Amino acid sequence: MNIIHYTNQLRIVKLRPFCSKGAMMLSGAFFKGMAMGGGLIVAIGAQNAFLLRQALQRRYVAMCIVTCICCDVLLIALGAGSVGRAIASSPMLLEVVRIGGALFLVEYGRRAAVSAWRGQSRLVQGDERSLPRRGPVFRAAMALSLLNPHAWLDTVVLLGAIGAQQSGDGRISFTAGAMAASVLWFTSLGLGARGLTRLFARPAAWRMLDALIAMVMWTIAVSLFV
Repeated sequence: MNIIHYTNQLRIVKLRPFCSKGAMMLSGAFFKGMAMGGGLIVAIGAQNAFLLRQALQRRYVAMCIVTCICCDVLLIALGAGSVGRAIASSPMLLEVVRIGGALFLVEYGRRAAVSAWRGQSRLVQGDERSLPRRGPVFRAAMALSLLNPHAWLDTVVLLGAIGAQQSGDGRISFTAGAMAASVLWFTSLGLGARGLTRLFARPAAWRMLDALIAMVMWTIAVSLFV
């Protein structure tokens, strides 16, 4: 019994360095994915601007947060598979995504510019269940998440390419880290925007936000066209 006991203990001691090394590699890939995903998501873009506006207006904030997270996780998962490589290798498909997304962003920017000019935006008082426009808000969140070429290029192509360089289970850890960054960011943005309610009680602040959103949309669209 003693010989068997000491033999088992020796095996455990020998395996510990390999287990700890593997755990360190997986955790390193996870935090690398979180850092890369967070760096791409946090940048001001169409999706973030839309979620910020909805959160400030208190229009279906939870639905918008969940929609943005689910769409982002879906795109990251596609990038982790073979979809990212397929898109990157198809010039025609990249061109369709680029032109179609740019036209969509131009139109959304136009609406934001009109809202800024007329001063139509305001804080919504009362229960958001009484608001009749759940469908259009959901469709806008889906469109800005899935029809935005920058989202496809960043999450599917770029993150997919970097994730493919990870060895073994590191690829899964990298993808999980990028998804975790998406969950943390959109949740924080949607819920944290309520702290700016007092500032955006002023119509001038809303005009400035709508003007900023229009500029962001048009800047991304122009960069896609040229």
